[in-house]
Amino acid sequence: MKKVRIKNQILPALGIGTWEMGDDPKIRDEEIAAIRAGLDAGLNVIDTAEMYGNGNSEKLVGEAIKPYQRSKIFLISKVLPQNASRSKMRQSLQNSLQRLQTDYLDLYLYHWRGMVPLSETVSELQVLQNEGLIRAWGVSNFDIDDMEELWQLPEGQNCVVNEDLYNLETRGIEYSLLPWQREHHVPLIAYSPLGRGPKMGSTMMKNDAVLQVAEEHEASAYQILLAWVMHQSDVLAIPKSSSSKHLLSNLKALDIELTPEDLQILEQAYPKPEHKEPLAIY
Repeated sequence: MKKVRIKNQILPALGIGTWEMGDDPKIRDEEIAAIRAGLDAGLNVIDTAEMYGNGNSEKLVGEAIKPYQRSKIFLISKVLPQNASRSKMRQSLQNSLQRLQTDYLDLYLYHWRGMVPLSETVSELQVLQNEGLIRAWGVSNFDIDDMEELWQLPEGQNCVVNEDLYNLETRGIEYSLLPWQREHHVPLIAYSPLGRGPKMGSTMMKNDAVLQVAEEHEASAYQILLAWVMHQSDVLAIPKSSSSKHLLSNLKALDIELTPEDLQILEQAYPKPEHKEPLAIY
C-alpha cells in the first residue's frame, strides 16, 4: 500500500473525501456505510470542511466515526476565509469539533485566501495548535505566490501541507507550485483526483490512453487515474465516494505500479502545462 508522510505520521496515500456528502437524507446511511467501509479497509484519512453542506458533511463524518477509536483516524477539516481571523477562528473550530463529535483535529486547513491578513490567520492557527485543539495546520488552494508569502512569516514554515485540485487532466500546479512544495518538503493533498466528472467536462474516463493502460493492468479507468496521482511519493489523493462499492474499488489503485511506459502514454494524452495556470477553488 502506497504511503505518504505528513508531519510525523505515515498515512495511506488514499484518503476519504466528503465534498457534497451529508446533504441528502435519502442516502445518508449509504454515505456513512461508505466511510466506515473505507476505515475498515485501512483508509484512516478523512477530509471534510465547515463549508461542505454548511456543516452537514462534518455531522455525517462525526456519526460515521463514532464506533472507531479516535486515535486511529486522521481527521482533516477546513476553516472558511471569513472565519480565519483572530476573533472568529476559535469559535469556528469549536463548531466543527462539535459537529465532528471530537475534541481535536489532526489537521486544520485554511480553505482559501480571503481578506484577513495571512499573518493573523497563521498566528491564530499556531495558537490553536499550541493549545492542542489541532495537532497540525496547513493551507488549501494556495498558489506559489501564496506559499512564498506564507514562508516569509515567522510561523509560516509550520505549515505541513497544501491541498489543491490535481488530476491527470488538471496539472496546472506542476508548472511551479508542485516543484516549490517538493523543494520545501510540503506534501500535496490532491482533491478531485478523478476530475469533476462528465457533467463538468471531464473526458478522462473514456480517454483511449487511460483505457489502454487500464486494460494492461486489468483495472478500471478510475483506478488508473488514482494510481497516476499517487505514483508520486508526496501526494495523498482524497476522492469522494458515496457508496461502499466504489470506495472499496478505489483500493486497488494503492497497489497498481505504473511503469515508465504507462506514464508516458498517459502524459502524452494529458501533457504537463507549459505556463502557469490559475487555480480552480473547490
